[in-house]
Amino acid sequence: MHSIETKALTKNYRIGERSISVLDSVSLTVAPGEFVVVTGESGSGKSTLLTLLSGLDRPDAGRVFIENRDITDLDEDTLAPLRNSTFGFVFQSFHLVPSLNVLENVMFPAELRGDPQARQGAQALLSRVGLAERLTSFPNQLSGGEKQRCAICRALINTPRIVFADEPTGNLDSVNGTAVLDLLLELHRERGTTLLMVTHSPEIAGRADRVITLKDGRIVSEQNRV
Repeated sequence: MHSIETKALTKNYRIGERSISVLDSVSLTVAPGEFVVVTGESGSGKSTLLTLLSGLDRPDAGRVFIENRDITDLDEDTLAPLRNSTFGFVFQSFHLVPSLNVLENVMFPAELRGDPQARQGAQALLSRVGLAERLTSFPNQLSGGEKQRCAICRALINTPRIVFADEPTGNLDSVNGTAVLDLLLELHRERGTTLLMVTHSPEIAGRADRVITLKDGRIVSEQNRV
C-alpha cells in the first residue's frame, strides 16, 4: 500500500497563446510513514506537484492515488472532507486567519469535523510547542517562528495521515527554521505521519528518508537517505 502514488502526472498552464509545461509525466510513490523531500530550482514544478497531490488542483493528464484511492476526478464536495480529515498542510506563508486567535486558528479544522475535543486537542498541541501562554494572541502579535508553530499545530489537529509542507521554514531565520523543522519531524515520527516536503534547503534534504529532485517538470533523480 502507498500513502501517495502518481502515474504520468502532467500539468500545463496557458499564458496567452503559449502553453507552458510545468509537470511532465511525473510518476512517484510515497510509502506510509515516509519523509520525502521534493527539491529543485525555482520553476521546476515542486509546488505544483504538491497542489495536485493534495487535490487543490487537477492535472491535465495522469492520476493521483491517496491510500490507493483515485482522487483525480473527485468533485470538491468529496475532496474537501477528505483533505480536512486525511491531510495536514504547512505553508511558507502560514495562512493563519487574522481575525481568529491562536487557539481558534488551531481548533478550526477540528471544529469543521464536529470534534467535541477540538479545544482540548488544540490546547494540548499548543502547550507542546511552547505556545500555552499565547492562546488568546492574534497572528499579528506573533513572531514568524510562533506563527509557523501555530500553523503546524493547526495542520496536526485532526491527526492527519499525510502532511504536505511547502517551504515551511522559508520565511524563518536559521534558528527558528531549525526549531520548526525539529518539531515537525518529532511529531511526524511520533505519529507515523507520511511527510512530503518541498524545500530548497540541503540541510532539510539531508534529514529526509528520500530526496526527489525535479527539473523542468520531470524527476531527474531519486536518492534514498536511509
